[in-house]
Amino acid sequence: MGRRGALPGPGQGRGPDRQPGRRRDPPDAAHPRGALVNAVQLLSARFLRAHRTAWAAVFTAVALTSALLGASALTIGSAALGHAETARYAAADVVVAGDQSTRHTTEQLGGGTETAHAALTERVRLPERTAAVLRAVPGVRDAIADEVFPVRVERGGAPGRTVDGRPWAAARLAPHELTAGRAPRGAGEVVVGAGLGTRVGGRMLVRASAGAGDRGVRAYRVTGTATGPAHLWFAAAEARRLAGRPGSAAAIGVLAEPGVSAAEAHSRVRRALDRAGIRDVAAGRPVRAYTGEGRGAAEHLGAAAARRSTVEMFAAVSGTVLMISVLVIGSLVAQALRQRAPELALLRSVGATPRRIRAVVGREVIRVAAVAALLGAVAAIPAQLALRAWLRSRGVLPEGLVLPAPWWLFPATVLTAGLTVGVARLVVPFARPGESGGAARPGNGRRITGLVLLAGGVGAAGGATLQSGQAAAMAASTAAVTMVVGCALLGPWIAAGALRVLGGPLRRAGGPAGRLAAAASTANAARFGAAITPLVLMTAFAGVQLSAGATVQRAGDLQAERAFRAGFAVTGADAARLGGVPGVAVATDVLHSTVVLAGSDLGTPRLERLPVLGVTPRGLTRTLDPGVTAGNLDALRGRGTVAVGEDRADALGIGPGSAVTLRMGDGAERRLKVAAVYRNALALGDFLFSREELSRHMSSPLPSRVLISPERGVDPAAVRTRIARLAGVRVDSSPPPERLTSEDHRAGAALSLVAVASIGALTAVTVLTTLALITTGRRGEFALLRRVGAGRGQLRWMLRAEAAAVTLTGLTVGAAVALVPLTAFSLTAADTLPYLPAPHLAAIAAATTLTAFAGVLLPGRASLRARA
Repeated sequence: MGRRGALPGPGQGRGPDRQPGRRRDPPDAAHPRGALVNAVQLLSARFLRAHRTAWAAVFTAVALTSALLGASALTIGSAALGHAETARYAAADVVVAGDQSTRHTTEQLGGGTETAHAALTERVRLPERTAAVLRAVPGVRDAIADEVFPVRVERGGAPGRTVDGRPWAAARLAPHELTAGRAPRGAGEVVVGAGLGTRVGGRMLVRASAGAGDRGVRAYRVTGTATGPAHLWFAAAEARRLAGRPGSAAAIGVLAEPGVSAAEAHSRVRRALDRAGIRDVAAGRPVRAYTGEGRGAAEHLGAAAARRSTVEMFAAVSGTVLMISVLVIGSLVAQALRQRAPELALLRSVGATPRRIRAVVGREVIRVAAVAALLGAVAAIPAQLALRAWLRSRGVLPEGLVLPAPWWLFPATVLTAGLTVGVARLVVPFARPGESGGAARPGNGRRITGLVLLAGGVGAAGGATLQSGQAAAMAASTAAVTMVVGCALLGPWIAAGALRVLGGPLRRAGGPAGRLAAAASTANAARFGAAITPLVLMTAFAGVQLSAGATVQRAGDLQAERAFRAGFAVTGADAARLGGVPGVAVATDVLHSTVVLAGSDLGTPRLERLPVLGVTPRGLTRTLDPGVTAGNLDALRGRGTVAVGEDRADALGIGPGSAVTLRMGDGAERRLKVAAVYRNALALGDFLFSREELSRHMSSPLPSRVLISPERGVDPAAVRTRIARLAGVRVDSSPPPERLTSEDHRAGAALSLVAVASIGALTAVTVLTTLALITTGRRGEFALLRRVGAGRGQLRWMLRAEAAAVTLTGLTVGAAVALVPLTAFSLTAADTLPYLPAPHLAAIAAATTLTAFAGVLLPGRASLRARA
């Protein structure tokens, strides 16, 4: 006989119709198996329509996840394809310049090597003989050496204007042409670009400052005006003198003969450079030959660093969104199936196996998720455009960086949509309810996994103490997410513990509504645990992201206030010029640049780019006190020395008299002697140089400001007045101390806001939908309570009490989860406890509270009107 007593059908039994290897015919409606399939599909379709609220929650979460992943994918793809804008060398067929990146290769533990790359922020220069080598290449019409250096146009007593100075011969590389007059021929002649407002034959006062310092003011006669930007064009010899870099060039533009393609010219130039052994003057590495879109790399030095940081940061944000989406969508699917537990039990009663039920539910999830993911993929396009405009406005994406968006890049959102659908389908086997119609009883496996994840999060927090900078922040964020997932798995046990604490106060102070809330929550701890999980996620993630940066910023500001000793600051001049003003005791130049520190982690190479300051060592503590703890700053006056921050010195195991190897901003590798160790590193950077040492490796060695300390007994107001009378000088009587540091937090802060907004929106939707699903699923419970005498007012107060308990538990557990990695990070990075500004703290608490109460009370009003 067939299964369940049915008569054998076609293909069943041991008759001649059943042969080994022969495929079975598909079941039809008359066959018991076919009837079962039809019944399952019919009931499934009806259940999908009956539980629209539950699937709407899943739909919303999937759509938002798809939009976030799609926007991140478009940003990553556009940044990966990005290039620097070509304007200065648009007419050049090939541009020869230094390699604006540095590399560090280490041997792996298992064999082989790995190389890390980091962009350089200062100009890598070429030897001057390179131009002669290139002019001798067949097919090259001319090779023009270019220089770019800052000059200041003085305007009497009015503030001056800083523009770029360049040799007139380089105007052919754009090209720029004369609009009036003639080209400069001698040292005292200049051609001015558009916008400077000077006529041919007029006089112009120009102040130049190169590596040797202020070169004074010189009057130039304007011999012509030219198209293009507001540059000053000098004769070749005068441009080399003002640039202050004898024997080298910034870049060389190659003009090919007619009929020679750019590709052929590039090939010939590359072979000529290799035969001549041309190397850059700083690190002795092979130089680069750019053509096409790559020519802009020789113009905009910050574009490569911005591209790399954008790709890395958005890849990290995408990974976090994907990790959290698994938790979010899994929780929502579990709630949706929990509402359908009676219907799924009915399917089991008519013969559907668990495997078939999972397959049916999986198809339902795919149907819902596919439409939602495609909708999110479409929304990702305008979201990415708005995000890119916002990043531009915040200075994260420099003006010289071009981010292309070819048509074939936009279908990438379809791939992220498919990934989102896959995540939604993946969580189905782990989100099914128990066979009894209630929630599946949490087992020891879940408990052990949750405890392991909590331990892993604590371990990741401990790892943050061994890192520094961005690596430590990433370790803290990873620890927080890991602990949140662990709390999600341990939700029922956390809920049970919270109810033991809150149950008594609810019963005593809440009256009948409080007793109802305590009884309802205690009866279903799993439901209470599911409600607090998204609140924990929302609180912990926002707390870590906002507090990490705020803690370091606050500690740096406090150090800057202690370090700042000057009476006032000046811009538009340097210490050599201001030191002779009567009443000035000490004038300190402050220069900003970067260095690269090479290292390795278990065989993995690491290159860390760090902001640094260059200062005038004489009388430094009168204007800027680093807080020396060992050594002496007097030794900083000589070349080949550096002062090191206390924490960095401890990490490197160095002290006064030791040596440290750094790669300067132009790629030159320098082995420097440690002169002193200081404590105010968050304000002044990890390395402090003399102005003379640092300016040798800077493209534009102009001080960002000069700190002035008046002589004792002299009226500071009188000194400020004398300085303010100097041409082109601006006095800032009360400069904000935090502006002394060269570290620019705009990119990190902006991308942190992007992460908080993205994850915050996803978790807020999760909180609303999860609590709404839980509340909507209790309609039968509310109707039963109404029948036994509970009034609507009592039930409303019960819901408010439950919402308060859920919010308090979520905020408390979320704060505890955030404090573990934050404490480790803050003690390591800032030597202080975590700090969160009161407005941020209030915003997190208000957003969590409002979202939780809205998720409980809004659907609760409709649920209270439901009948049993």
